[in-house]
Amino acid sequence: MPTYITLYRYTQQGIKNIKKSPHRVDEARKAIEKAGAKLKAIYLTMGQYDLIAVSEWPNEESAAAFLLGQGAQGNVSSESLRAFSEEEFKSIVAKIG
Repeated sequence: MPTYITLYRYTQQGIKNIKKSPHRVDEARKAIEKAGAKLKAIYLTMGQYDLIAVSEWPNEESAAAFLLGQGAQGNVSSESLRAFSEEEFKSIVAKIG
């Protein structure tokens, strides 16, 4: 399954309700699994982003739908990156003319 790195920032609403954040992560994990995906890791970070998640999704449409729904809740804004494994990277580079 394709891997995604998602960079999150808390919104004003999200930071105001920070104590509910662990519960929201648990709920997100359940929703991700229900969508046929997997939350591989989540990290609280310091700096430009507040959280980083690593997840695997069956396709781009499922990932996009989940992230749009998550953003609509108003607690976080996100930026997602498609991540390629080392093996995928080697295969991609091998195709360069």
